[in-house]
Amino acid sequence: MTFRVLNLFARRGYLRSLGVFTAATLTLLSSPVLAGDPFRSTTEHDIGPHTEAAFEAFFKEGDYVDAGTALELAMESEADDPLVHAMVASMAYLDEDWETVATEAGLTKSKAEALLEANPLRGHLYSAVGIFMEGAHLMSTEGVARSTPAALAMLQQVFSHISEAEKIDSTDPELNLVKGFMDLMLAVNLPFSDPEEAIERLSEHGSPSYLAYRGIALGYRDLGKMEDAMDAVDQALETAPNNPELFYLKAQLHRRQSETDDSVAMFDKALAYAAQLPPSLARKIYKEKCRTLGGTHAACGKEATDFVEAL
Repeated sequence: MTFRVLNLFARRGYLRSLGVFTAATLTLLSSPVLAGDPFRSTTEHDIGPHTEAAFEAFFKEGDYVDAGTALELAMESEADDPLVHAMVASMAYLDEDWETVATEAGLTKSKAEALLEANPLRGHLYSAVGIFMEGAHLMSTEGVARSTPAALAMLQQVFSHISEAEKIDSTDPELNLVKGFMDLMLAVNLPFSDPEEAIERLSEHGSPSYLAYRGIALGYRDLGKMEDAMDAVDQALETAPNNPELFYLKAQLHRRQSETDDSVAMFDKALAYAAQLPPSLARKIYKEKCRTLGGTHAACGKEATDFVEAL
């Protein structure tokens, strides 16, 4: 059952969220400002401006083009932060660039290990993320049956590092975002787990709020609690009002409630930003909109491909 959780993490889009839990303003991309910590009001941790800019482009704006530009700069001057490599791995995962995923997951882990003495909380946290990404890569490239024994051992290491980070500060926002997403997946897929505890963790200690509420919305969606999921995604949109992936999530929620017109309207809002999304994601959104309108699998697939090629 445990390896099933790891596999579902990789397949359902949670992987992109696990490695990146820092926010910033896009103006940092070109401004010579000092590093800071945008989501801790006290006990700040040094996070480079290009790393922060990449995160906001990635997760607040849903702009993968700007995120890629910021990551290139971060790789030049801030490559000692494991967060940088976690984001690069996440973007490569979307492109199914397995060689880059493996390389950057390994660098996430090694850079995190180098942080253990100076910053043990983030060191343990991103050690967990790096190992988790290595497990997701293993299952994606070798399949569930062959990779299960190794993946189980990796998952135990992930939880061990998370536990060490909790001993340092169990209320840390960055830590609670990572653990909150993990706990939600466990709660959705293991009947004896309590999703409310994970949701409470994200709502009380997770930050930035748009990412915390996005996690809550995903959890409620997978639990079949559509009204609660809709409330959560609306709260995420309050602080990330132009994020196409939030529009996409809202479109899915409307569709599951047979609200076709509202669903199509949200798909259209997401597709208005298609040029800044990975082609695979833009194609998926278009195809789901087409299927919502009653198109066939084959016809919608062709239309979606044509749409992406015309961008």
